[in-house]
Amino acid sequence: MTDPALTAAPTERRSGIGRIVTASLVGTTVEWYDFFLYGSAAALVFNTAFFPTHDPLTGTLIAFASYAIGFLARPLGGLVFGHYGDRLGRKKLLVLSLLLMGGATFAMGLLPVYAQIGVAAPVLLTLLRLVQGFALGGEWGGAVLIVSEHGGARHRGFWASWPQAGAPGGNLLATGVLALLAVVQSEEAFLDWGWRVPFLLSGVLVVIGLWIRISVTESPVFLQAQAERAASGVKEKPPIVEVFRTGWREVLGAIGLRFGENVSYYILTAFVLVYVTVHLELSRSLALNAVLIASAIHFVTIPLWGALSDRIGRRAVTLVGAAGMAVWAFAFFGLVDSGEFGTVTLSVTVGLLFHGAMYGPQAAFVSELFDTKVRYSGAAIGSQLASIVAGALAPIIAVKLLSEYGSSVPVSAYLCAAAVVTAITAAVVRETRGRDLTSGIRD
Repeated sequence: MTDPALTAAPTERRSGIGRIVTASLVGTTVEWYDFFLYGSAAALVFNTAFFPTHDPLTGTLIAFASYAIGFLARPLGGLVFGHYGDRLGRKKLLVLSLLLMGGATFAMGLLPVYAQIGVAAPVLLTLLRLVQGFALGGEWGGAVLIVSEHGGARHRGFWASWPQAGAPGGNLLATGVLALLAVVQSEEAFLDWGWRVPFLLSGVLVVIGLWIRISVTESPVFLQAQAERAASGVKEKPPIVEVFRTGWREVLGAIGLRFGENVSYYILTAFVLVYVTVHLELSRSLALNAVLIASAIHFVTIPLWGALSDRIGRRAVTLVGAAGMAVWAFAFFGLVDSGEFGTVTLSVTVGLLFHGAMYGPQAAFVSELFDTKVRYSGAAIGSQLASIVAGALAPIIAVKLLSEYGSSVPVSAYLCAAAVVTAITAAVVRETRGRDLTSGIRD
């Protein structure tokens, strides 16, 4: 006769991982909504409301510079949150990151603009952007780790990819709200006060995210490691010291895996808004709706790439995405130049599908590179250092190249080169699929 306890265990485990995934996905979606909202506003509003100049591209360039400052704070956030996440637990730090991000975004919606208080407006906006970056720097590592460490090795790529879907989910939400406002408001009303609505909406979303996130349990892998550390009585070095002493190769691997993915995402979703509205002089609605549709497809397909990595390996799926992006970089702008809504949407969608192949397996891939006692620090630091050299600079470099050469070809070359970096990294790092995160050995 079958033991009821044995038959009940799998159901309880599935229910548990479902709750963890939901909490991570909702919280991550809210935080990325806040972060991406700034990027979209930088392309559409902040260049005139906070950084007014005579040249539209120059104003946009300055706005994107303030956008990049948020990325500079992300490694600091990764360092601080990683240290305390490896010492105190994943859950507490995830709650704190959501509060910081939501508070900063809500405050942006209340800021007076340059015409009202002068230079104080962009200064205050930039300070709040730093808080956003600090919070997001600690969010990514904790969200993917708490899922990775709850789930088993067999389906880790699939489960851990759901927090990754929070990025396009947040972008989808941010772009959707902006697109809706573009339909129901005049251009003048949107620039005057309508842009504030999505920022103030963040307050409601944060309350929902906190309610869900507080309900999850702490990572069992972390709790086991914490108990073993307490039982040993040995005083360990700070996680940041240990990760660079024993895991610096893994940190470099995480940076390389994130590089092409980061550059491509911000060109496909942020820079494309500038390219369509300023360079091609097409409508804001066309650009926003194209990104909106592409982000919806991106959201759905990211877990599919994660599941595929459980079958054929993290490296193989990442290589498909990086190689595809390197080629698509040269077709992308040619299709966007058509100005046809369907063609623009197709170009962004295909680009985001290749991005998803790099991004979907990434959560499990990076988590499996590090040992438990330094996993939060290693994953957060590696991923956020990549955000400075890749994501932060991508829109700035792209706008500068477009302004300097008046052509999209140099931007395509830049995008291709970034994808090649990730392809080379995926080819040389070790395959991690199947690693036991508790014991540090393969199942």
